[in-house]
Amino acid sequence: MVKNVTFALLFAVMLIFNFNSTTIAQNYFPTEIGNTWVLDSQDKAERITYTIETSDETINDIELLVIKTVTETLGTDVAMAQEIFVDINEEGIYVYKYVVEIDDIFGVATALLYPPQLFYPTSLTLGDTWQITAESELNIVGPFTFISTNEVIDVEDVVTPVGTFEDCLKIRLRTRSISAGGITPATSYQWLAPDFGPVKFENSQDIVYELISSNLLYDVNRDGNINILDLVFVGTHFGKENTLADVNRDGEVNILDLVLVAQNFDE
Repeated sequence: MVKNVTFALLFAVMLIFNFNSTTIAQNYFPTEIGNTWVLDSQDKAERITYTIETSDETINDIELLVIKTVTETLGTDVAMAQEIFVDINEEGIYVYKYVVEIDDIFGVATALLYPPQLFYPTSLTLGDTWQITAESELNIVGPFTFISTNEVIDVEDVVTPVGTFEDCLKIRLRTRSISAGGITPATSYQWLAPDFGPVKFENSQDIVYELISSNLLYDVNRDGNINILDLVFVGTHFGKENTLADVNRDGEVNILDLVLVAQNFDE
């Protein structure tokens, strides 16, 4: 945490005039290590936390990252964890392995995908569709096949407790779990903000989760660190409209955004 916010702001102002603004390519799921998004259900009973982490997994000398999702019931020990082992290239995020910890009764479902399948394309536009198919096994259920058909169905502004995110892609996730017991369909929705990532989710039980915090709110230049360079980025957009630099989402880049970035410097 910054000990002297005033000094940091003054230093940033001096640097502003020596830096040019840089354009960051639009990305609907930033995958820098350490990225974190926290979404709470509207009734504050449940929480979903997404994180990007390193892993010990390698395939064909490719070091895989982990997109980890933990869904928990607040105030209890009930939680379900999902780890998606991925690699990123120019075409998008590719998944090699799923590990889903259900509970003590059903156990853990593990699926290996080789060749890897597309998790999210680099470029997403309205109408895009893609599909993921995985095979695994669970206690009681036995072997099953999981199919997820994903489609970008709308572009919307999303209002969350931390502010409004414009031009978010609404993605419909239609899933089917096929086992000896039959077919279990489900539909959920994910909203991704440009150059930010997940800001809203609605599960198949119609429970809606909204973003309450993320370190990306302050890491405005998306380099994995919150430091003087983020102050410079905000300063170069001072008085202008810029989604990344408008940290508090009030529609204007001003001194309040500089203060928020400075107060959240990496320790």
